[in-house]
Amino acid sequence: MAERLAGGNVAVALLANTMATGAILFVLITMLGPISGAHMNPAVSLVAAARRDFAWSEAAGYIAVQVGCGILGAWVAHLMFNMPILQFSAKARTGLGQWTGEAVATFGLILTVLGTLRHRPDWVPASVALYITAAYWFTSSTSFANPAITIARSLSDSFAGIAPRDVPMFVMAQLIGAAGGASVARVLFDEPAA
Repeated sequence: MAERLAGGNVAVALLANTMATGAILFVLITMLGPISGAHMNPAVSLVAAARRDFAWSEAAGYIAVQVGCGILGAWVAHLMFNMPILQFSAKARTGLGQWTGEAVATFGLILTVLGTLRHRPDWVPASVALYITAAYWFTSSTSFANPAITIARSLSDSFAGIAPRDVPMFVMAQLIGAAGGASVARVLFDEPAA
């Protein structure tokens, strides 16, 4: 929708994507938090498993659902906008700057999640939504910060897409950022061992 209505203005399309993403993140996290912890991101689920917040076997199930639902979401979007359901993105997103942007985006997301859970748990929906809204603009990659979304966006030849060949390095950068965010969060937010 953003791409169609922006008339070629990339900034307007990005702003529209930013607002829609931030708004729906707030709604989904608020709604799904009590059910599943609002786990919609494999990076977050992997960090939770590494922190022993839930079992690795649970994380595997969550990740399968996250990736599957991301792909299904891309297909439903194509259907809504009368686009071919099966497609691949041609949008190149590669290079050190893009990878660094993804690492920074995911680092900050993990730090936001863990810090807010520790100190202001009721603010998690707003904090995550606002962080991602801002990170669209302060990162070079427009802050995917989610391996499931990265995979799903490779299956959509749109403004928000990513070429399938660029997915592995994006996901690697996200996982590096997640590990870094979890390490810093451990120092900043975890209770010292007695």
